[in-house]
Amino acid sequence: MLIKAKAGDFTWSSLSGRSVRLTPVDIQSLSELERARLQEVAYTRLHQDYDLGCQITMPKDGQKRKKSLRRKLDSLAKEKSKDKECIPQAFSIPLSQVIANDRTHRQRQDSYRQDHSLREEHKDSSDLVSSILQFATKRPSNKELSSSNSSLSSTSETANESTSPNTPEAAPRARRRGGMSVDSITDLDDNQSRLLEALQLSLPAETPSKKEKQRDKRLSLNPIYRQVPRVVDSCCQHIEKYGLQTVGIFRVGSSKKRVRQLREEFDRGVDVQLDEEHSVHDVAALLKEFLRDMPDPLLTKELYTAFINTTLLDRDEQQNVTQLLVYLLPACNSDTLHRLLEFLSTVADHAHNRQDKDGQEITGNKMTSLNLATIFGPNLLHKQKSSDKEFSVQSSARAEESTAVIAVLQRMIASYQTLFTVPPDLQNEVLMSLLETDPDVVDYLLRRKATQ
Repeated sequence: MLIKAKAGDFTWSSLSGRSVRLTPVDIQSLSELERARLQEVAYTRLHQDYDLGCQITMPKDGQKRKKSLRRKLDSLAKEKSKDKECIPQAFSIPLSQVIANDRTHRQRQDSYRQDHSLREEHKDSSDLVSSILQFATKRPSNKELSSSNSSLSSTSETANESTSPNTPEAAPRARRRGGMSVDSITDLDDNQSRLLEALQLSLPAETPSKKEKQRDKRLSLNPIYRQVPRVVDSCCQHIEKYGLQTVGIFRVGSSKKRVRQLREEFDRGVDVQLDEEHSVHDVAALLKEFLRDMPDPLLTKELYTAFINTTLLDRDEQQNVTQLLVYLLPACNSDTLHRLLEFLSTVADHAHNRQDKDGQEITGNKMTSLNLATIFGPNLLHKQKSSDKEFSVQSSARAEESTAVIAVLQRMIASYQTLFTVPPDLQNEVLMSLLETDPDVVDYLLRRKATQ
C-alpha cells in the first residue's frame, strides 16, 4: 500500500492498485472505527500543537458515567417513588438513552406497519376466495356446478398455498438496513481478502442480535446512523417549515400548558406529529427545554474550559481548535450539534428583512446569530454545578465566561459546515494509525472511499 503526500495532496494506493485521493468529507460519512481514531488524532493534536491553558479530557458517553453512591441511592429513591409514573423517554435523561429510546420507537412502528401490511394482504386474499365461492354457488346447472366445484377445489388449494399465514424469511444480513458481512476488525479471519471483497457498504443494524450484543464494544467498519433525538429533529423541521418569518422566535413567550403536554407526549413515546396547528413559539420553547434539561450539556462538561479558552487564541487558531474539540464529542453529541447548528444557521439567515421575487418585502425574524447564541449558549455549554460554594465567584468573572460562551456558539453557527468536515490531512493521520495494526481494514476503507 503506497502513500503519496505532496503539497497537501494525500493519495493512497489500495492493494488492488487503485489510487484514492483523499478529499474533505463530512464526519458522518466516516465509519465508527474512523470516528474513534479521529478522536484520538484530534486529542493528540490539541496537546502537541496548541496551549489552551487547561487540561483536556476526552468526553464520555452519558450512559457510561460512573455514579457516586449518593447519586445511586437518590436514583433508587426516585424510582421507588415513581413506580406508577411513566419513565421519561426524551427529557432529563442522557442523550445516548434518548437515541436508544427513539430507535426502539422506530422499530415498534416498523413492526406495526409490517404486521398491518401482512394482515391486509391476507384479508385481500381471503376476500378473493370468498368471492370465488359466491360465484360458484350461483351456477344453476348441476353439471356446471360439478365443474365449478372441481375448478374451485384447485383454485382454493392454490389460494391457500399463496395466502397461508406466511411469515417472510428474515432478509439476508447484507440486504437489511444495517446488514454487514463483516462488522468490525475482530470479525476478520485468516481469509481476509475474500471477506473484505464481500463487505457491504450499508449502515450498521439498529437492532443488534445476541451475537452482536456480545461484541457491542467493537467498532463497526461502516458509517453509523445519524444520532439525533426525534424531539430535536421534529422541532427543527417544524420551525424551518412554519416559523422562519416569525418575529422574535425563541424570545416570545409560549403556552406553558401546551408545552408541558407536548413534553409529556414525547416522554410517553407517542408518535408526535408537529404541524401547522402547533404554535411555533410552543415548539421553540420545547426545543429550548429539551436542551436545558439534558443531564450533561451538548458540548459536555469536560470540554467546557477548553471551548471557553478558544476565545483567547488568534482568529485562525480559534477555528482550528474548535474543530478539533468538536471531533472529541461522542457521536450522538456531534450529530445532534450538527443538526442544531444547521438549524440555527438557517434561522439566522432569515433574521433581516428582504424582498421576494415579486419585490414584496418579507419581514425578518430579527434573530441574528448573536441573539441565537445568547439564548442557546448557556444551555449548550456550561460546567457542573456541584455545590453553591464552588460557584461563589465574582459576578465579573461569571460575566466574562458568559460572554465567552456566547462568542463560542456564535462562531460555531457561522462556520458549522467547516466544523463537521474532516480535511485530508486528518484523514491521512487516521489511516496511518490504522495501517500500523490493520492494513486489510485500511484497504477496505480506501475502496469504500473510492466508491463514494
